[in-house]
Amino acid sequence: MAKRKTKYVCQECGYESPKWMGKCPGCNNWNTFVEEMEASNTGKRHTFNVGLKSAGKPEKITAIESQKEPRVTTSMKEFNRVLGGGVVPGSLVLIGGDPGIGKSTLLLQISSQLADKELPVLYISGEESTRQTKLRADRLGVKADLLYVLSETNLFDIAKQIEEVQPSFVVIDSIQTIFREEVSSAPGSVSQVRECTSELMKIAKTNGIPIFIVGHVTKEGAIAGPRLLEHMVDAVLYFEGERHHTFRILRSVKNRFGSTHEMGIFEMKEEGLREVMNPSEIFLEERSQGASGSTVVASMEGTRPVLVEIQALISPSSFGNPRRMATGIDNNRVPLLMAVLEKRVGLMLQNQDAYIKVAGGVKLDEPAIDLALAISIASSFRDQPTRPDDIFIGEVGLTGEIRRVSRIEQRVQEAAKLGFKRVICPKRNLDGWTIPKNIEVIGVQTVQEALDEGLAR
Repeated sequence: MAKRKTKYVCQECGYESPKWMGKCPGCNNWNTFVEEMEASNTGKRHTFNVGLKSAGKPEKITAIESQKEPRVTTSMKEFNRVLGGGVVPGSLVLIGGDPGIGKSTLLLQISSQLADKELPVLYISGEESTRQTKLRADRLGVKADLLYVLSETNLFDIAKQIEEVQPSFVVIDSIQTIFREEVSSAPGSVSQVRECTSELMKIAKTNGIPIFIVGHVTKEGAIAGPRLLEHMVDAVLYFEGERHHTFRILRSVKNRFGSTHEMGIFEMKEEGLREVMNPSEIFLEERSQGASGSTVVASMEGTRPVLVEIQALISPSSFGNPRRMATGIDNNRVPLLMAVLEKRVGLMLQNQDAYIKVAGGVKLDEPAIDLALAISIASSFRDQPTRPDDIFIGEVGLTGEIRRVSRIEQRVQEAAKLGFKRVICPKRNLDGWTIPKNIEVIGVQTVQEALDEGLAR
């Protein structure tokens, strides 16, 4: 009998090696190699003929008719926005998040809403029995007749059930529990995840069935398994939020059919997730009035402007090296802006500890928040509060200049809608649009001008 060959596969990037290594040459991570059996060429291999269509012939791109992708909308407008307007037929969507954050709850509610539109949905759970899924459905009030539930982990059996039920939508919860019999490695390994996702993608594309896949995350917050899992799917959504808080954020980091930076806000209640239509009010409702170090910025999350509070605490350092800590923004941005304030404005911040926080648990990464962050630092250092009805928008350059930002009109309209009276923004952003009547827009060119306008005297 022929001896089965083994190989070692990195569980982070999929790098293969004939022998075990402590450090992966592909991704430079330690202790990620796992022994797996090589697949035999003579072994039986299942093929999934789930109504597969015959291969087409190449066509000239000029002869192909352009048409808009039809989308199926759910009752959750926030979910539709994150996907770019609704669910695209034949799409493969990956949803990741921490354990217990609400991924299964969200997908069960979405499945119920789609089934209520006379569209059959097959919900496949590899982690729970059908009775456990039924208990969650009773708690959420799910009573759709066209919602089918299956507890299965074998991909061959799953494909057979898809062929029999002929659903319009499929949910896989989760991809780390699904396995193929021909692959000898354990479920959740690189080989299993790659093979299973490849077959699910084939089923989705050839039959026009949208498939939602739940993916576990690592302790660093990334999708568990190889990075190629994110490359294979059409959209990658992250479900974020603190488990002990009620608000959840659904963020799009990849989307072939829409914006890649959309964000949807949900509130977790006893009867399930409820969408938050105006997140700016939620992020600003607990803001302290008259406190130094607090500013508000209008940040763009995809196509939606969101008003968020930035808080800064500057205090004298008792150590040789001052501390620079930030939550919700890039840590490297804080010392950069403090260096600009010290060099261009004259604030002696080299012996000061700096603690920065974005209220509400939002993560901001666009350059337009630079000005609000710099004003917060200066406000806390001078112990001078800003006016409570001011908004700060702008990118700060290393020479102290305030550079223009995109979509200034939408940002100002959102600020005016929530009752703010003044917007301090780059001077070059004042042309080419109409300023709302109930708000004042002040253009500045340098950080010094912004400080003179923004800090209350």
